[in-house]
Amino acid sequence: MQNREPYFKGVIKSLGLVFGDIGTSPIYTLTVVFLLTKPSEPNVIGVLSLIVWTLIILVTIEYAWLAMSLGKKGEGGTIVLRELLIPLLKSGRKAAFVTFLSFIGISLLVGDGVITPAISILSAVEGLLLIPGLENTKQEMMILIAGIIAILLFSFQRKGTEKVAVAFGPLMVVWFLTLAVSGILSLFHTPSIIKAVNPYYAVNFLYENGIAGFFVLSEVILCATGGEALYADMGHLGRKPILRAWYFVFFALLLNYLGQGAFLIQHPTAKNVLFEMILQQAQILYIPFLLLSIIATIIASQAMISGMFSIVYQGITTHIMPMFKVDYTSTELRSQIYIGLVNWFLLIAVLFVMYVFKESSALAAAYGLAVTGTMALTGIMMTWIFHLKGKKFYTLISLFVTFVDIVFLLSNIYKIPHGGYWSIIIALFPFSIIVLYTSGQKRLYRALKPMKLENFLERYNLACRSMNRIKGTALFFARDISKIPPYIVNTMFFNNIIYEENIIVSMVRRDDPFGVTGFFKDNLADGLRTFEIQMGYMEIVDVEEILKEAGIEEKTIFYGLEDISTKNIIWKTFSIFKRLTPAYVQFYKLPVHKLHGVITRVEM
Repeated sequence: MQNREPYFKGVIKSLGLVFGDIGTSPIYTLTVVFLLTKPSEPNVIGVLSLIVWTLIILVTIEYAWLAMSLGKKGEGGTIVLRELLIPLLKSGRKAAFVTFLSFIGISLLVGDGVITPAISILSAVEGLLLIPGLENTKQEMMILIAGIIAILLFSFQRKGTEKVAVAFGPLMVVWFLTLAVSGILSLFHTPSIIKAVNPYYAVNFLYENGIAGFFVLSEVILCATGGEALYADMGHLGRKPILRAWYFVFFALLLNYLGQGAFLIQHPTAKNVLFEMILQQAQILYIPFLLLSIIATIIASQAMISGMFSIVYQGITTHIMPMFKVDYTSTELRSQIYIGLVNWFLLIAVLFVMYVFKESSALAAAYGLAVTGTMALTGIMMTWIFHLKGKKFYTLISLFVTFVDIVFLLSNIYKIPHGGYWSIIIALFPFSIIVLYTSGQKRLYRALKPMKLENFLERYNLACRSMNRIKGTALFFARDISKIPPYIVNTMFFNNIIYEENIIVSMVRRDDPFGVTGFFKDNLADGLRTFEIQMGYMEIVDVEEILKEAGIEEKTIFYGLEDISTKNIIWKTFSIFKRLTPAYVQFYKLPVHKLHGVITRVEM
C-alpha cells in the first residue's frame, strides 16, 4: 500500500500542474476548426482523425516518449535541451546557433503563455451565453468577466499557490472524468465516429481538401497546446507520474473529442460544441459544468504562470536574463517563486489580447504560431542530440516528428496577418531582453578590463607590507578568480581598504539542474582566500546560509556597480536595465547592513 499512495498522489498532482492547458482545449478546438470547414460527416471524421493523430504524434511521441527520454537529472525544457546539445558540438559557431535557437524557444513560450489564459478563460466564460436569459449578453460583458478573473488570478500570485495547488489535482480529475463521461454518452448516438481513430481518414481529409485542408491544420493544433508542459514540468514531478497521468488524460480527451464529433454530426448548426453537447445531455448539470470549466481554465492559467516564473528563473541563473527581483513564496517548496515584473507583464498582455480580439474564436486565429514554433525547435534540437549520440532509430523517429511540426508551423503562417503577429510581437519582448542583456554583459566585461590574478597578487603582497589591515573579514564577489574585477582593485589599492581576512567568493553554475556545494579553494596569500559556491542551474540558493555553514563570519561585503557612460542607444538601454534590476547581492538577499557598493565608471 505504501508504494501505491505516492503513485496516485504523483498522478493527481500532475493532473493539476501539467495538464490544465491541454485539458481545457476541448472547450474551443472543434468550435474553431468548423469555422474554417463545413461540419459534414466526412469532414467531421477527417478532422477528428487529424486531432487523434496530432495528440499521438506531437504529444505522445514527441514529448511523452522522445523529449522525456532526454532529461538531465530529471529536468526538462528548452534550456535543458541546450545544456545537453552544446557539449556534443565541436564548433563554437554551432554552439552559438543552438543558443540562439534556445533564445527563440524561450521567447515563443512567453508569447504562447500570454494567449493561453486569455483564450482559456474567455472561451469558458462564453459558455454563459447558453444559459436561458443570458443569451443576449454583450461580448463586452464577457470580456469584463474574463478580465476580472484574470486580474484576481494574477493578483493572487504574490501570496503563493502552495496551499491552493493541493486542490488542483482532484478538481482536474473531476474535469477529465466529466469530459470522458460526456464523450461516451454522446458516442452512443453515432458509434460509427470511432472509425476516426484510423489515420486513413486524416490523410484522406487532407488529400480531398487540398490547400483548405492544409490551413485547417492551423486550428487542429489547438488540441495539442500545452503538450510541451509534459517535458518542461518534468523536474517538478518526475517522469513516471506525468506519463501515467498522460495515459488517463489522452483517453479522456479522445473520448470527449469523439463525443463532440458525434454531437456535431447530429447537430451541424452547433456553434459552441462542448457546451451545447453538455446542455443537451443534462440541462440541470449545465451550470455546475460551466463553473467547473471556468475553474479548469483558471488551473490551466495558473500552471502556465508558474511555468513562466520557472523559465525566467532558469534564464536568470544561466545568465541569459537580467536579475529580476525574485520572491520565494514557500518555505517548503523551492520551486514556489514569484517574479513581480513577469507577473504584471503577463497580466497586462493577457488583458490587452482579450481587449483586442474580443472573442475566443478570434483569439484562436492568433493562437498556435508560438506553440508550433516551440514544438519545431524542440524537434530540431532533439533530432540533433539523437544524431550526435549515434541513436539512429530515435533520430529517424525524431526527424519524422520534426517534419510534422514544420508542416503545422507552415500551416500557421497564414495566421500572421489575422492576429498571429501579436504572439510574435509579445515573444519579441523577452527575445530583445535576452539578446540585449547577453550582448551587453559580454561588452561590459571586456570594457571593465579585469586584472590578471598574478598581477593582482603582486600588488596585494606589496600593499599588505606597507599598510595596517582592518580587523575582521571582508567578502568580495568575482565570477572568475583568474581575472579580478576592477572594484576589488579600487577598494584595496586606491582606497587602501584591506581586512585581516579577505575572501573572494565565486559562484559557479554547474551543467546539471540541482545540487549546491560551498568550499574553500585556495589560500592565495596571507589573509586572502577563495571560496567557491557550485550550484545547479535551477537551484534557488541561500548564499548567506552557505557562508554561515562554512564558518564565515563576515564584517562587510563589497560588490561592484557599473556606471555606464555611452552614446550608443543600444548600450544606453542596457545601462537602464542594469540600473532597474537588482545587483546580485540583492538578488541573493545578502544582509543589507553589511553591503558596500563600489562604483566603477565604464565607457561602452
